[in-house]
Parts: sequence; structure tokens; C-alpha cells
Amino acid sequence: MGYYRYIQEAWKNPSSSYVKDLMRERLPLWNKDRSIVRVDKPTRIDRARNLGYRAKQGYVIVRVRVRRGGRRKSRPNARRRPKRFGVKKFSAKKSIQLIGEERVARRFPNLEVLNSYWVGETGQNKYYEVILVDPYHPAIAADYRINWICERQHTRRVFRGKTSAGIKSRGLRHKGMGAEKLRPSLSTHHRRGK
Repeated sequence: MGYYRYIQEAWKNPSSSYVKDLMRERLPLWNKDRSIVRVDKPTRIDRARNLGYRAKQGYVIVRVRVRRGGRRKSRPNARRRPKRFGVKKFSAKKSIQLIGEERVARRFPNLEVLNSYWVGETGQNKYYEVILVDPYHPAIAADYRINWICERQHTRRVFRGKTSAGIKSRGLRHKGMGAEKLRPSLSTHHRRGK
């Protein structure tokens, strides 16, 4: 096995590999740090490269912290039976990973989100590293593998559910029977009146 394969196998089961010791050291520090932090290099180099990262100018890695759990809803003051409180068992349509990507995109408006991957979690928070690309950088425009992101139709792609986490939230992992109403999007399908 190559070097990247060993890293990949270790991150598949973090609790039974050296990743457990890394988490014990890093998570308390990450918890004290800001919620969005630019980092020098990826924590998981194998995953970052699989998702399109290259160690060259124009690529930026940012770590983001997002709270865990479902939607936090306040308990109403007016009287009603507990069934009608509308507090528990509500979940957002966006995943926590997609929420993290959008927060990073708002912090860095001149960059485009390429993808993101999980790097750790505590009882309260989840941590993701987001790969950002500068579409105006000459090194990106000259690279045939990534210069598609310089075109106009890819601006603000994360807010339109075009990243991997967004595609999953939109249900586009499914094809065929049972997924007829998902394409090109739920709203477009509803507008067409089918």
C-alpha cells in the first residue's frame, strides 16, 4: 500500500488508529479557536486530494466549526398539549456540512467552495475542512483540471447546492424509480406542474 492508502485506512476507523491520539490533542485547541480558521495544509491530505485539492497557488483550506444536533427551537409560553409544542424531532433540510460550507463562503466572498470533508467532532460540535479555489488566480485559469470554476455559471455554487454535500441534501444521489420529482430541482418540477 502507498502512503495515502495508510492514511485513508486510519481515517476510516478513527477510534482504533493513531487518529484517536491526534483528536485528543487537537480538538481542545480547535474548540478554543475561532469558528472559521484558515489552515496552512490539509489535515487529511488523501481526502483533500480526492476532492480536487492541489498544493499550488489559488487553493485555500479553511477549517469550520458547526454545532451538532437538530434545529434548536424555543419552547412556547402559551398553553397547549405537549404534542403540539413543535420543539422536538425537527431537522433542517440542509446538512451540518453544507451549513459549514455556506458560512465559509460568506467569510471568503472572492473564493469558490470546491468541496469539504470531515476532520473531527466533539459532543457539541463538528469540524470540517473546506477546499476553496480563487477563480481569478492565473494559476487556476491555466490549469485545465480546475479552470472550469472560472466560468460565470459556477459563481456562488455552494448556495445553489452544487457541492457534494449540497447534491446529497437535494436528494440527487438517487436515480430512477422514486426519484422522478427531484430533477432538475424540486421547485422546478413543482413549477412545471407535473
